[in-house]
Amino acid sequence: MSETAAPPKLELDVRPIPAPQKHPKIFGTFEHLAVGESFVLVNDHDPKPLYYQFLAERNGTFSWTYLEQGPVRWRVQIGKVSPEAAPHLPMAKD
Repeated sequence: MSETAAPPKLELDVRPIPAPQKHPKIFGTFEHLAVGESFVLVNDHDPKPLYYQFLAERNGTFSWTYLEQGPVRWRVQIGKVSPEAAPHLPMAKD
């Protein structure tokens, strides 16, 4: 059975947040999602390191879809999925 993520209700713009606080804020937002929910992350650079952190810590429980890829703004829809519904994601493409 496949799960379809609901349209995101939240957009999290981390551009004004100090760098040491960004990843904790993003993961905190993710933890508060129910399965099937998502949010849109807005950043001023490609959040590829964040993707790798999600792979290391939450592989099989998240979805990652680029909505906008720079050069000034990146928007990524990050969703929560049940481990049974999503295969483990591959490493990001360069």
